[in-house]
Amino acid sequence: MEATQTTYIQEEKLNKASAIAYTIGGAGAGASFFMINNYLMLFYTDVVGLSAAAISLIMLVARIWDAVNDPMMGVIADRTRTRFGKFRPWLMIGPPFLALFNILTFTAWPLHGTAKAVVCAICYIGAGMAYTVVQVAVNGLVNRLTNNPQHKMTIIAMSQIGNQIISTILSGVMMTAVLYFSKDNVANGTGYFKTTVIISVITCALVWVAAWKCKEIKTPEEERMEENHEKIPLSKSLKGLVKNDQLMYAIISVFMASMGAIARASMLSYYLIYVAGSYTLIAPVMAMQPLGQMIGNIPLPWLTKKLGKKRWFLISNYAQIGVMVLWFFMPAHSSAAVLMGLSFVIGLLGAATSCTYAFVCDCVEYGDMKYGVRDDGLAFSAMSFMVKLASAITGSAGALLLTAVGYVANAEQSASTLTGINVIVNIVPAVIMAVGLLPVVFGYKLTDKKMEEVNRVLKERRSRS
Repeated sequence: MEATQTTYIQEEKLNKASAIAYTIGGAGAGASFFMINNYLMLFYTDVVGLSAAAISLIMLVARIWDAVNDPMMGVIADRTRTRFGKFRPWLMIGPPFLALFNILTFTAWPLHGTAKAVVCAICYIGAGMAYTVVQVAVNGLVNRLTNNPQHKMTIIAMSQIGNQIISTILSGVMMTAVLYFSKDNVANGTGYFKTTVIISVITCALVWVAAWKCKEIKTPEEERMEENHEKIPLSKSLKGLVKNDQLMYAIISVFMASMGAIARASMLSYYLIYVAGSYTLIAPVMAMQPLGQMIGNIPLPWLTKKLGKKRWFLISNYAQIGVMVLWFFMPAHSSAAVLMGLSFVIGLLGAATSCTYAFVCDCVEYGDMKYGVRDDGLAFSAMSFMVKLASAITGSAGALLLTAVGYVANAEQSASTLTGINVIVNIVPAVIMAVGLLPVVFGYKLTDKKMEEVNRVLKERRSRS
């Protein structure tokens, strides 16, 4: 690993090696989250046999702990000082623990009753903690690769393309691999376990690439503080976080957008199995969304430069909501081509979600200008917590909603249950995402013009330092 370097000139060139390495590392972290988001609910209900109440309790306990764990990791990362930077050391330490707990989470333990639920909870919470270490480091690192806002957007878009490539591959092969290792037409614990081992090993390797090749930069203020052994008081960091109204609007929007997207992703398998009527549709239909998102990220730097990040984010989300409503009214046994096409379009429009990472980067710069606090790790840990909170709520609510509409695992569903699953998969996420746009529409003010002013002030301050 190479040491960090001092670079703070706004017109700096994009370090392509760091950008590519960051993309690879982000894809590795995304592979882990993809598994839990898309298959854990199905694994818990149909393989482990946990009740909706047990799943809801596990998710609740995990999120209560995350309320402490995520900000704590952000604070630790912000106060990490090594010759390799703040975040890269955690990208070396975290992946083995993430791999281990992912494997344990997708293990069908030969237990019953309360003991089974407790063990599942411990494994899931451990996976969440390990994911926090890796994801806070990955997210915070992007703000340390360049000071140029447009370069940050390019790196974020590249990372999302890499993330969607791995998601597309996993969407296409995950259930196929699970069924292959299950040696049956129905997924079982052995299939999930062996598939998770393979993906976890790949996760480690990919994240370590980012730890090895990325180069972090420092501002003059940070160099001065390190030389004088100064530290920002925790109270000042927390006050800066809470006072940063733009960051609050951004992470609330991230929370709602994540809740809508994760709710749909975690429930889509139920729609394809029971409403569309085929396990074999899972791979092609679910593969189309990340493929669309990958392609949608390619022109994203250009689109956000021309239209602005906020405007493009809103346009894409309005259109995505419309497609979900259209899907709801499609016939239950629509052709595979139609379902794949709709999934592709949702992914294409969903690429604008990448703008939320750029929103947080801009909020960090805004907080630095207004309050003199630049805590990348704490800001992104708040974002990470909101994403995991969204995952937990959708997991708990999803299990309860399935019960409410009369879902019975591994059985033929009634007509009303099928309609209920359709509502859960399409209408509920659309409503959640629509509500999530309100903070951006009415509260978020960091337009490209405003950020030019923010960066001008910071540049002048840094030149004086």
